[in-house]
Amino acid sequence: MTDAITQALAEVGPRLKRVRTQRRVTLADLSAATGISKSTLSRLESGQRKPSLELLLPIAQAHQVPLDELVGAPEVGDPRVRLTARRIPRHNGATMTVLPLTRQPGAPQAFKMILEPETGEPDPQVHEGYEWLYVLSGRLRLVLADRDLTLGPGEAAEFDTRLPHWFGAVDGRPAEILSLFGKQGERLHLRAKSRPR
Repeated sequence: MTDAITQALAEVGPRLKRVRTQRRVTLADLSAATGISKSTLSRLESGQRKPSLELLLPIAQAHQVPLDELVGAPEVGDPRVRLTARRIPRHNGATMTVLPLTRQPGAPQAFKMILEPETGEPDPQVHEGYEWLYVLSGRLRLVLADRDLTLGPGEAAEFDTRLPHWFGAVDGRPAEILSLFGKQGERLHLRAKSRPR
């Protein structure tokens, strides 16, 4: 048993007593609410009885508190999601940095992208799927079939990816966007290399 678990178990009794007294509940009241004898409750609070789920669950329910709060369970791991960004080459020597924001399989998938400015002409592509883009910062040029649009921060676009499309940063500065699309779009945007020119 780790030191953290041993320490948490040693503090269960005093914590049970503190929770009960803060709520101004007597041992008799708690006994009536849980069906646990007053003597068992008293021994739990004094540390003379080991806590078990059979005893702690009815107490947590009577006090209407989560079990881990009642026992002061130690942290079991770091809750932060550690995302890994990937740099993907685009044509004309530019790259885009892609940070996946979703980890579960299936559609839609969400990504944050940072697009470096590109030189040269757009190279529209087509593939199965549907895409939604939202500009966080910078300016984004979107070429979609016969339309040529520029989007600024706070603007969004959605389109069928079976239409020829291309998007990239303009004004010589990077553009930061959020993108949602299905598995076909994910496959093409993340793995496909640009066609040689």
